[in-house]
Amino acid sequence: MKEKAYKVLAKQLGISNKKAKELIDRGLVYVGDRKVMIARGEIDVKTKFRVKQVDKPEVLFEDDKILAVNKPAHITSEEIKQDSGYELLHRLDKETSGVLLLVKDRDFRKKAIEEFKNQRVYKEYIAWVEGIIAEPFEIDYPILTIKKNGRAKSRLSRSRGLPAHTYVEPLEVHGKKTKVKAVIKTGRTHQIRVHLARSGHPILGDTLYGGKPWSRIMLHAKKIKLLDYEFEAPEPKDFVIQ
Repeated sequence: MKEKAYKVLAKQLGISNKKAKELIDRGLVYVGDRKVMIARGEIDVKTKFRVKQVDKPEVLFEDDKILAVNKPAHITSEEIKQDSGYELLHRLDKETSGVLLLVKDRDFRKKAIEEFKNQRVYKEYIAWVEGIIAEPFEIDYPILTIKKNGRAKSRLSRSRGLPAHTYVEPLEVHGKKTKVKAVIKTGRTHQIRVHLARSGHPILGDTLYGGKPWSRIMLHAKKIKLLDYEFEAPEPKDFVIQ
């Protein structure tokens, strides 16, 4: 006998259907080592689920102008905004972890936004990608983002895209996977994900852009330098490849 996955999970955990669907949509529900991708997908009613626990956001730095948070995967930037009561300076995708900046002071916010607009903010990420990368390379290819039904997807487009530049440097090779540093001058939606996929090395877990299924999208915002500030978020525990 089969039933929708979120309903089976709700009964198993003794929670509401809404809460069960939210857990699946966050990417926290597994059957064995396989993530449950579709909350409304049919599944055997005897299926045993495993629910991954989400880390809590960690404050990296705070003063009267800015709040730097180490955002865990599976939590949205907007949720952190709501909990803190401050304005976001930028956003990270739900499954991307790392440095997230919020501002407290209106005048400082204007200055910070100008720094982002003028590409004077240093943004360094790390990612695990498919395949072996032996040498550093750069990708300079315009990106077009299309938003539909509240979701965004980007693609490369020389005719309609906005300028986007990514520098990629290999850090470690494990089997047929490479850990890379990615530095972006621009900040287009899904920029690193799209550029790495274009290079033939999609990020592990990034199924939207051709990556193999994984526990999460293996992308972490490691470091940001803005005006006189510099913030760095340590790699999360789930960023180790076995």
